[in-house]
Amino acid sequence: MPSSKSISAAYSLARQRYADLGVDTEAAIRAALRIPVSLHCWQADDVRGLETPKDGIAGGGIMSTGGYPGRARNGDEMRADLDQVLKLLPGKQRLNLHAFYAETGDQHVDRDELEPQHFARWLGWAKSRRVGLDFNPTYFAHEHANSGYTLSSADPAVRKFWIRHGKACRHIAESFAQNLGSPSVINHWIPDGAKDCPADRFGPRERLAAAYDAIFADKSVNRKLCVDAVEGKLFGLGSEEYVVGSQEFYSNYALSRGLVLCLDLGHYHPTESVADKVSSHLAFHEKLLLHTSRPIRWDSDHVVILDDAVRNLLLEIARGDAWDRVYVALDFFDASINRIAAYVTGTRATRQAILCGLLDPSAAIQAADAAGKGHERLALMELTRSLPWGAVWDELCRREDVPAGADWLADVARYERDVTSKRA
Repeated sequence: MPSSKSISAAYSLARQRYADLGVDTEAAIRAALRIPVSLHCWQADDVRGLETPKDGIAGGGIMSTGGYPGRARNGDEMRADLDQVLKLLPGKQRLNLHAFYAETGDQHVDRDELEPQHFARWLGWAKSRRVGLDFNPTYFAHEHANSGYTLSSADPAVRKFWIRHGKACRHIAESFAQNLGSPSVINHWIPDGAKDCPADRFGPRERLAAAYDAIFADKSVNRKLCVDAVEGKLFGLGSEEYVVGSQEFYSNYALSRGLVLCLDLGHYHPTESVADKVSSHLAFHEKLLLHTSRPIRWDSDHVVILDDAVRNLLLEIARGDAWDRVYVALDFFDASINRIAAYVTGTRATRQAILCGLLDPSAAIQAADAAGKGHERLALMELTRSLPWGAVWDELCRREDVPAGADWLADVARYERDVTSKRA
């Protein structure tokens, strides 16, 4: 386990190494700590929600696999787990809630009737931890989603139900922002689609656009407090052949309606580079919401690691100096491993990618490119792979008084022994 003295010594050498390439590591650390990362609440309970379970309700393309013991079973346990996670993370965090994590007590409140009061305990927790809240309507795991279609359903009654839900969620997000003094990003994702070739691809997309128009027509919601985003997908469980809300649909819809477009790393073909899409979208869109995730052969939402996809995505943001034009959030769920460790691994990997982007000697690389020295550009890009960013990361953790390296695993083991192992 590295001592504070050894971390400082290693950092001193790394700082000079980066300075030789024109990179200020002190500025990079400060910036990396300021950028918020929104943690997703659904890793804590395997995307089950806090509603009373009902028979015959489909998951709508959402499934967490595995049976590692210790899953959070209620809101109190979720918040306790999140408290433990926050202790092990450097930098500024937020929490991203889904609508079916409402706490309504013994009262049944359907999703189209949800109000801010049903999230009072989450809000109180966020206030006491000085954590901002983001939000998501839950357009799945409900009897009105069993057909595989929600906002694009051919049934007017189903569409109207989900439109009311979307409207209610925007007011909840606005309430979060008003109470916490920080805008709440509300991300709309639906599971709508077909397992096999549909006879009509036009109708569902026309209905989806009209349904969203109805949701966003509510002018009583302050768009500066409630930041609306929409998220597309290549395919999902039960929608392998046709997804109504495709990337093309949402890119055009967001651009034409002044909304934020969400790019999820798991929602593309494995050979596509999401990093390459950033500059194209930001040439036209004002802002983007980024979901760090990890697909393995399909959108399986594995725990984020510092792989090329995540690193290149945040590097592209850094090279374009677009930090003020993106929101960074997590989206993964794994029930096969310790859930606290999953949170810490994925969140740290995301912030490490942010730091690596900020440590990139972009000025020198871009100068070589502008001078027509392609060989120099390529050599410098390769050099960045071996630069001592890990020493800078350990120093960042030391300053935030959180465990460096893998020291945090001891805290996870202790929490498992004392808390999660005692859950039935």
